[in-house]
Amino acid sequence: MKANNTKRILFVGYNFSPELTGIGKYSGEMMHWLAEKGHECTVLTSYPYYPYWKIQKPYRKTRFWYKKEVTNFKSGGKLRVIRCPMYVPTKPSGVKRMLLDCTFSLSALLVSIPLLFCKKYSRVITVAPSFQIGLLGVLYKKMKGAMHIHHIQDMQIEAAQDLGMIKSPKLLKALYALEQYIFKNTDIISSISDGMMERIERKALKPISFFPNWTETKNFFPIEDNATLKKKFGFKSSDYIVLYSGGIGEKQGLDAILTSAKQLNSNKNLHYIICGTGPYKEVLKEKAKKMNLKNVHFMPLQPKECFNNFLNMADLHLVIQKEKASDLVMPSKLTTILAVGGLSLITANPNSSLHRVVSKHGMGILVAPENQEALNTGILIGLGELNNQDIKRAAREYAEKYLAIDTVMHNFNKKLTVEQNSRVLQFVD
Repeated sequence: MKANNTKRILFVGYNFSPELTGIGKYSGEMMHWLAEKGHECTVLTSYPYYPYWKIQKPYRKTRFWYKKEVTNFKSGGKLRVIRCPMYVPTKPSGVKRMLLDCTFSLSALLVSIPLLFCKKYSRVITVAPSFQIGLLGVLYKKMKGAMHIHHIQDMQIEAAQDLGMIKSPKLLKALYALEQYIFKNTDIISSISDGMMERIERKALKPISFFPNWTETKNFFPIEDNATLKKKFGFKSSDYIVLYSGGIGEKQGLDAILTSAKQLNSNKNLHYIICGTGPYKEVLKEKAKKMNLKNVHFMPLQPKECFNNFLNMADLHLVIQKEKASDLVMPSKLTTILAVGGLSLITANPNSSLHRVVSKHGMGILVAPENQEALNTGILIGLGELNNQDIKRAAREYAEKYLAIDTVMHNFNKKLTVEQNSRVLQFVD
């Protein structure tokens, strides 16, 4: 039996479950959570491709067509997922990413037109990237009078500009103007970190809501005996494991890991693991081979059922970004590291929101981005025991207090179910 405050919700975003990392993980968990609470949810998304940059099984045979999936919940809620075809480049570049965005927007537009003539969705949620997906939310809002919520996971245009992926002043001007139109015609804009909120607010000229990425504190938790875990993953109990787990792309600056492995190779117990996949992985593997690095190990993404053990096996977790990206993207991998009480080495500018929150709560080792000496020094600090246990305890405490999925989603659900004329703009109290 549905509660009186349940809503019909339309979600649009091309990253969704069963993607295990990044934006798709959070979008999938969000909509499943809402459906379990009794909401009737429809999702317009694409086929899972991230972080592999190719459509995953068993979807490859149907990737050129629309595909519908329906899940009913005991609460009376429903989750209907409509997968839309789009272009997925095997080697993404600035132009190819724009083509990906445009093909999904067109594909989702075609399937959303019939929804304009169906029973109204009272809420429409769009997720950036791609920022232009917000146009579909604006269209539905204008045609049906729904409340439009535009959630920004990644400041896509700024990142492309700062990283040199888009250099044309005219194109950048047009993209910012399009984004401004979306902001103007959106009821609620939200983002995942203080720094991103501040930058978005300067552009949007309206309040920005805080809607952080969460973690599953029940499924991800500290395990004291990581010596036994190391043996399970093929290492010695005496080895010191430095782990990078996540997407492997250019913006992370992961070449620094290889350089560190080369410069610190006198410590024979020090091993580096690069876990995950992405367009830059093969490049890194080839570089590691040429550098004759025996202390660097490449591993695939780990299944969810053993991921808690895998994270707990590591002695030090690397959260690495390039300098220009360090306040535009809040690393989603960090939330799970905090949940397991992991010791993190984080590259962040001193004036970034990431640096501020980690420093305030004492939950990680902070070093300057794109500074090889600082990275090496941070790894050596991690090798020692001084204050490490305090950092680990602070990490777990922060995750339990601020990042538990039920805490974040209960607050989001409260704001989602208020009447539109209330204009409540804060997701997390």
